[in-house]
Amino acid sequence: MKVLAIDPGYERLGVAVIEKENGKEKLIFSDTFKTSKEDKFIDRMFQIGREVEKVIEKYHPEFFSIEKLFFNNNQKTATNVSEVRGSLIYIALKNKMKVCEYTPLQIKAAVTGQGRADKKQVMFMIDRLIKIEKEIEYDDEYDAIACGLTFFATYRENNL
Repeated sequence: MKVLAIDPGYERLGVAVIEKENGKEKLIFSDTFKTSKEDKFIDRMFQIGREVEKVIEKYHPEFFSIEKLFFNNNQKTATNVSEVRGSLIYIALKNKMKVCEYTPLQIKAAVTGQGRADKKQVMFMIDRLIKIEKEIEYDDEYDAIACGLTFFATYRENNL
């Protein structure tokens, strides 16, 4: 069973594919897709969608796990990230994937045991929960991995 997990964004999008076999999670792929600030937002959205479709074509995940938005003070950023989320959910459904959404609080609780954990605590636990065989440059990638681990931690609750 494979899940494609996403930490949504349009400047940086965290992506992870995690597989669970024999009760153990294995990181198959992770990356941070980046777009240029010089590009129009609509072009950035297209680039992100195209990259996510390539991941789906290559790994064939059955499930799609995405972080729900935590609205901050920047309304334009929140609106743009919402549009990216919507387009990615559409791509997942078009590819017959079952979609699960998690709040940052749910993700932190699933990975660390407490919903108010900070980034360092989340990253510390991820490194203990799943083998990562490369250097991770951006938090977005860790956040995507955490979203995928949350899917497996709550799989039965999802009634999928």
